[in-house]
Amino acid sequence: MRALVTGGAGFIGSHLADLLLSEGWEVAVLDDLSTGKRENVPQGATFFQLDLVEAKKVKDVLLEFGPDIVFHQAAQASVVRSWQDPVRDAQVNLVGLLSLLSACLASQVKGVVFASSGGVLYGDAEVIPTPEAAPKRPLSPYGVAKLASEHYLFAFQNAHGLPYIALRYGNVYGPRQDPLGEAGVVAIFGRAMLAGETPTIYGDGRQTRDFIYVGDVARANLLAAEKLLSGFRASSLDEAAFNVGTGKETSVLEIFQTLKGLTGFSGEPRFEGPRPGEVRRSALDGVRAAQVLGFSPQVSLREGLSATVAWLRRMR
Repeated sequence: MRALVTGGAGFIGSHLADLLLSEGWEVAVLDDLSTGKRENVPQGATFFQLDLVEAKKVKDVLLEFGPDIVFHQAAQASVVRSWQDPVRDAQVNLVGLLSLLSACLASQVKGVVFASSGGVLYGDAEVIPTPEAAPKRPLSPYGVAKLASEHYLFAFQNAHGLPYIALRYGNVYGPRQDPLGEAGVVAIFGRAMLAGETPTIYGDGRQTRDFIYVGDVARANLLAAEKLLSGFRASSLDEAAFNVGTGKETSVLEIFQTLKGLTGFSGEPRFEGPRPGEVRRSALDGVRAAQVLGFSPQVSLREGLSATVAWLRRMR
C-alpha cells in the first residue's frame, strides 16, 4: 500500500509516517515546512515540499506518487491564530483541503483519513464524554473550518465516490510537539519548566481537556485506513466521524502539577485571562472508535507525559 501524509514533517504527521513505514507501507510526505521540520521526515519516505494551496503542483505530486490512501494532517492548527488571521486559516484549512480533494479524484485515491478535532467541534458540550452525534458548536474560525471540512468530505464522497473517515482528535501531546508554538500545553509547560521559566495558565486552570498520546493517534489513523480499504462507506457526517480520545477529563492545573513532579520545577504558574474561543470542558466518547475501528488508547497520561519530558530534555 502507498500512503501520502500531508503535514508529515509536523508533530502528528511524522509519527504517523514512522508507523506506516514500520508496517510496510510506501510513504510520501507533503509539507510546506511552515511549522514542520525536515528532520522529522523519516528515512524511507519520499518528501515533497509544497503548499497545499498550489493546486496544480499538488495534483502533479499525487499523479506522480499514486497513493492508495491520503492522510490529511496538514493544517493551521492554532485557535488563537485563527482569530488573528481568519482569512489565512480558511486558505490553509479549507482551500488547501479542496485542492487536495481535487487531486485525490484525479489520481484515483481509494480513501482519505482526515484529521478533525473533537475539542473545537463540539464547543461547550452538554454531554461529557461527548459522542460524535452531539450538536456541533465550534467557537473559533479554526473549529468552523474543521466542521466545514467534514461537510466538504461528505459532499465529495456522495458526488464522486471518494470515501473518507474523519478522526476527531482530543488534545494530542507527545514528543516532537512544538514547545515554542501556541498549540500544545504539555510541550509548552514542559519546556518552560525544564528551563526554569514560569509557565502561563490562561484562565483559572480548571478547564479540562482530553489528553491523548501521539502514538495512539497514529495507530487510530492506521486503523481508519484499514477500515476504508475494507470497503467502509459512511451514510452520514457523524457515521464517518470517530472520536480519538481517552474519555477522561484532565484539568490544565493537573497537567501542571504532574509536569512539575516530572521536571523537578519548584515554582508556581502565572495566571492570565482566558483566551477567546476556548471551551471550558472537553472529553470525547470513544465507544464508536472501539466498536468500529478497534481502537482504544494504550498509553496512560503519566507514561505519555514522562516520554514527552524525556524528549524535551534531549532537545535542550
